[in-house]
Amino acid sequence: MCEYSSEDGLANDWHLVHLGSRAVGRAGLVLTEATAVTADGRISPDDLGIWKDEHVEMLARILRFIDRQGSVAGVQLAHAGFKASTSAPFKGHKSIGETEGGWQPIWAPSATPFDEGYQTPRALDRTGIDQIVQAFADAARRCQMAGAKVIEIHAAHGYLIHEFLSPLTNHRDDEFGGSFENRICFLSLIVEAIRSVWPERLPLFVRMSATDWVENGWTLEDSIALAKELKKRGVDLIDCSSGGAVPKAAIPVGAGYQVPFARAIREQADIATGAVGLITTAAQADQIIRLGDADLVLLAREFLRDPYFPLHAARALNHSLEGPPQYGRAF
Repeated sequence: MCEYSSEDGLANDWHLVHLGSRAVGRAGLVLTEATAVTADGRISPDDLGIWKDEHVEMLARILRFIDRQGSVAGVQLAHAGFKASTSAPFKGHKSIGETEGGWQPIWAPSATPFDEGYQTPRALDRTGIDQIVQAFADAARRCQMAGAKVIEIHAAHGYLIHEFLSPLTNHRDDEFGGSFENRICFLSLIVEAIRSVWPERLPLFVRMSATDWVENGWTLEDSIALAKELKKRGVDLIDCSSGGAVPKAAIPVGAGYQVPFARAIREQADIATGAVGLITTAAQADQIIRLGDADLVLLAREFLRDPYFPLHAARALNHSLEGPPQYGRAF
């Protein structure tokens, strides 16, 4: 979950306590928020970043702490695309210009804004595409320097990679637009660039919007086909979310509403998946794994509400999970 608590992309004590608390609570994997691979790829001026080597030192401290609690530390890499240069949700969540700390230009596959009130992006040319692909690879190198054990590529929720994937937002007529094969090319290049520097022994996840929830948009069938291609290129797990490409999609939100996507991709693409979306109880998470719907359950808002969810879940499920010795009197 984005914390909107950085200056110039730098991690700080907030991130140490925020992420460290989930490791103290015995999360198996702790992923950072969407971490920008370029300064102009941030959602807001307050986003965490990894576009320069100066970002590594504090991030490494945080990841070491996570590791020492027995959790696996990972970094989610992202570029906001046409959703860049906005204010944080608790600062109004609106498009902002340079006088308010924002920036121009912002980038997208096509020169179409996300919604009314958003900046009109510039369409990336091949040089710009190559530069962003390289930025993802450079970010992966910095992740390794910081001690990360997992990288997740954020290709969901209407951010730049998803914008290339979805026919609703990609109106190009070159090798990066039009056909399914062309629209997945940008993500394929990013995966290959990251895998060229990220060790094979370390997992690579991709977060995907399994459907746009809009007619003529990206579909579950597209996601299954993409997952098959990504597996060939060294992706180990698909984190199965949905939506975000357009502002007015009718999404049938409810408990576990995205879990069927994880099961379908797992079964039909023969790749590990993570389930997300209104998973709030131990029994619910346990059932997802026991039924084979997914290989991982990934929690976000529930972890904001309860950093010690794994310890409480273990108790609810009569499973033995040791808390930190400093908290032994409580658990």
